[in-house]
Amino acid sequence: MPRPGGPGDGMAGEVVGAALPLEYEDDLGPLMDRIGTARCVLIGEASHGTHEYYAWRAALTRRLVAERGFSIVAVEGDWPDCRRVGRSVTLAPGSADDPRAALDAYERWPTWMWANEETVKFCRWLRDRNAGLPPGERTGFYGLDVYSLWESLRAVIDYLAEHRPEYLATALEAYRCFEPHGADPQAYGWNTGLVPRGCEEEILALLTRLRRPVAPRTGRGGTGDPMAEFDARQNAEVAAGAERYYRAMIGGGPESWNVRDVHMADTLDRLMEFHASPAGPGRAVVWAHNTHVGDARATDMAAAGMVNLGQLARERHGRDEHGRDQVVVVGFAGGPGEMIAAPRWGAPMEVMHAPPPVHGSLEAVLAESELHRGLFVVPPEEDKPAFLTRTLGHRAIGVVYDPDADRRHYVPTRLADRYDALCWFRATSALQPLHLEAARRGELETMPTGV
Repeated sequence: MPRPGGPGDGMAGEVVGAALPLEYEDDLGPLMDRIGTARCVLIGEASHGTHEYYAWRAALTRRLVAERGFSIVAVEGDWPDCRRVGRSVTLAPGSADDPRAALDAYERWPTWMWANEETVKFCRWLRDRNAGLPPGERTGFYGLDVYSLWESLRAVIDYLAEHRPEYLATALEAYRCFEPHGADPQAYGWNTGLVPRGCEEEILALLTRLRRPVAPRTGRGGTGDPMAEFDARQNAEVAAGAERYYRAMIGGGPESWNVRDVHMADTLDRLMEFHASPAGPGRAVVWAHNTHVGDARATDMAAAGMVNLGQLARERHGRDEHGRDQVVVVGFAGGPGEMIAAPRWGAPMEVMHAPPPVHGSLEAVLAESELHRGLFVVPPEEDKPAFLTRTLGHRAIGVVYDPDADRRHYVPTRLADRYDALCWFRATSALQPLHLEAARRGELETMPTGV
């Protein structure tokens, strides 16, 4: 961790010189220029409960959808829950008329990550925009995460029972394998750790059945619904990823983290392929925590044997044949202020206050500049400001946070290598959850999750 007198001293002037305005949505123009022809834009957050991160991430996404034709919004959320939201924003038959109803139905802890007013506002905008477009040109909303083992298995069974009954027996075999664990993925992980007879073979048999090419969205016209087929296959992929994740979680170390982020990267690739057009793969915006979207190779995560979504996206999609970046990563940072978080796993959410950042950290350097807000676009030249190239602690607050232990929440970071741009907010405020009172009563399901 940075200490008094450490590497953060004396860089406030560089910060002011490098900062661009960030007061109005039009101020995102230089960032749009940096994004250019990129097909994948990963947008982070430094906590899962801060209004400014969600609001500005949505503002940038609106411009990418409206001005650049991005067809995918993929978030750090469960596939089945986000699928309901996606059906609403694309006006699918039988879906909720208001995306708020789909977001309000989130039950898995921590619900506030997506069941909040900020996400409602964006999804209503997306539905209104999609309403004026043909179905094949509408932008979807999808979940990348891996936790929904039981929900995904049930969704696969429902689909197969109606559309592909010849595969139903294989799916039921996988379902019965998990039944002794009481629909509790954590119990499954512990039990297979003690008696390593898991359900891997049953899940792989199901995937083998479902892993056949699914027609891209532009190829409609055959029998069946390509999106429904894609949905069934993705739920099977989630079940397989969740099975690996919960087994790895018991062993500790980086494996469970890597299983999760590789699953998110694979899901993103499948979505981009499904939304492909003659011009190339679909264009995707990703919403996830900085620790997922910021390139792990620019942090101490790499030394710990961890990879992440941002690193994998850059490695897989890097540049096009003309040398233009196809992946752009945008990080967020903030000073002291309010946020929504919980004091421990599964606990009721609270409005918490982040203290002033640790001296010598990236946030402390930015705060010393006295900038209220600022946009930093990493310049291409080698001679960059020191605060972009030195290793500085960068605050990362997840769904669990202890303000008294704030010093533990910093990731050593080389900013210019981790992100292509950074949005800074000197003071922050809490987002507006939909479920605050229900959470205080402790009625929501507890589920392990990372940042």
